[in-house]
Amino acid sequence: MSDLFQANAAKAAHSNAYDASTIEVLEGLEPVRRRPGMYIGGTDARALHHLAAEILDNAMDEAVAGHADTISITLHAGNRVTVRDNGRGIPVDPHPKFPDKSALEVILTTLHSGGKFNDKAYATSGGLHGVGMSVVNALSDDMQVTIHRQGNTYTQSYSRGLPLAPIRKGPGTKGQTGSAISFHPDTQIFGDDLTFSAKTLYEMARSKAYLHRGLTVDWTWEDATGNEATPTVPKHDVIKFHNGLQDFIETEVEQDARLPIPLFSEVITFSGKHGKIDLACAWLQEPEGWIRTYCNTVPTPQGGTHETGLRNALLKSVRHYADLTNNKKAAIITADDIMAHLACMASVFIPQPQFQGQTKERLTSPEATRLVENATKDAFDHFLTGHPDNANLLLQTMIERAEARERMRDEKAMQRKTATRRLRLPGKLADCARSTALGTEVFLVEGDSAGGSAKQARDRETQAVLPLRGKILNVAAASADKIRNNQEIQDLILALGCGVGRDCKAENLRYERVVIMTDADVDGAHISSLLIAFFYTQMRPLVAAGHLYLAQPPLYRLAVGPTYAYARDDAHKDHLMQTMFKGKTKVEISRFKGLGEMPARQLKDTTMSPLSRTLIRVTLEWAAVVEAELVQEPLTETQATAALDDLVDRLMGKNAEARFNFIQENASFAKDIDI
Repeated sequence: MSDLFQANAAKAAHSNAYDASTIEVLEGLEPVRRRPGMYIGGTDARALHHLAAEILDNAMDEAVAGHADTISITLHAGNRVTVRDNGRGIPVDPHPKFPDKSALEVILTTLHSGGKFNDKAYATSGGLHGVGMSVVNALSDDMQVTIHRQGNTYTQSYSRGLPLAPIRKGPGTKGQTGSAISFHPDTQIFGDDLTFSAKTLYEMARSKAYLHRGLTVDWTWEDATGNEATPTVPKHDVIKFHNGLQDFIETEVEQDARLPIPLFSEVITFSGKHGKIDLACAWLQEPEGWIRTYCNTVPTPQGGTHETGLRNALLKSVRHYADLTNNKKAAIITADDIMAHLACMASVFIPQPQFQGQTKERLTSPEATRLVENATKDAFDHFLTGHPDNANLLLQTMIERAEARERMRDEKAMQRKTATRRLRLPGKLADCARSTALGTEVFLVEGDSAGGSAKQARDRETQAVLPLRGKILNVAAASADKIRNNQEIQDLILALGCGVGRDCKAENLRYERVVIMTDADVDGAHISSLLIAFFYTQMRPLVAAGHLYLAQPPLYRLAVGPTYAYARDDAHKDHLMQTMFKGKTKVEISRFKGLGEMPARQLKDTTMSPLSRTLIRVTLEWAAVVEAELVQEPLTETQATAALDDLVDRLMGKNAEARFNFIQENASFAKDIDI
């Protein structure tokens, strides 16, 4: 029994040993066969077709470089694929580093070998790492290679990454050049049941044809009976798109009734120092768009930096055109709203691209963003300004999409709110105790210091306090994204609970009055103006219903002995000195630095108590607009609204020159400026 125990202990010790003898060194193509997922993403159908894509990409690199104009791809019976091109042909002379091997054998049996690590043989290429053909060779149980170069024909056979015989040279046809690769996937890797899809290979062949205008792709499906026979995949087809992406877009959508806006009658082609882009776009009436992106003819189904450039350019162009046409509703449009209706083909050609992973499904080259964004924005800007009818229709479609998206978002938020039966309020809000809006009010104050004083001075039953941090964002000059991401504004919207924009409903306001309470100085007046601009542009129904007020805190306290009074401004102070304190000597005049410096009792008596305060209601006074604009004839309500919109835009909008002109025109009317 003791001997058996010792034997088992020795066996266990040996199995747990970790020394130099346990370290394996995989040579040649053995790493590919051991871990195919690292090189082709797995051993499923997608990975199987990646083998064909690698060989086809090499042929396409010859075409893009200008050395081939015809590629053929054949799906044979028995799950074999052959790809031919009439390019230069893979070199077959001895390799300088391995003189006993041809360059062909080095390429097919050595990882990270090839002619695409510099720009001597290819300015742009889909192959980057020198592993594509060698990986296909490693994962094929039979590969036949035929090379036509310099009037000769060279052939060689391989199996599972190893050459079966030396390269053989034979007579060729005069003038014939190119390469032919025929391979059968190894059943030890992919199993006996996994086969090539004729539909997938045919679509792959078509994509290569439209990505390089003028290229001829000859497709052959030798055995259409034992596969997924379909009328969409012919047995033989000569595929050629003379106008490249444009022909493909027209073919895809010419019978589609959802295409009311023909955009870009010609393909955008732009060449710059970072590369070249071909782009074709069309917009669909329904949000069922699609985008297909490529880099150096390699499909990038997960997008990447070139798609980011496209999204940036389209959004900037749409917003720029909206500014030119004074369409303020377009501020809510996002890139997703634009892309939802877009049918697009984008193909970029850049030197030394960077992909995420060997399967190259996502482009990560930063220069692709700049290339695509610059080219697309210029072309799209010209289209929009040159075709105003189509541009306005397109803009309206996007606005409707954005409005529907925001309504859906708000509906979901309301559903969640109803389900929990509890409203999530901002943390800084000191809410009032009354559950109904009747008789309640919320004070919007500047900063935590003023908020602390206001919270002590308030009536907790009916008065709420929401401190705001500094000067609120000028929404009249800000983008929709910036407004949406501003925490102070979002807290304010949440506290009021009545929605914003088209969805603002005054009847849903959580309080009867909204009171702007800022310091009685220039900075306080500026903050009040910013808040009024917010309510006017984002919550106009609330203003129209008379719910918005301005508090009138004092700027001075005047006292002689037990007698005291508060003055709103310098004019009021002078009036009190001439009346209430006339003839008094040693009048003590204190100027309040701000609401935060005012004792809570004084703040309550002067500004917050309904018994002793003064509030100014903010209303939409059309007559004031008429008077300010010096319009002699009376305006309709629609005209007055437009005039008021224009005035707010001039004073608070993005156009600094218009604001400067207004100041110059009206500076002479300003008196007693507090500086």
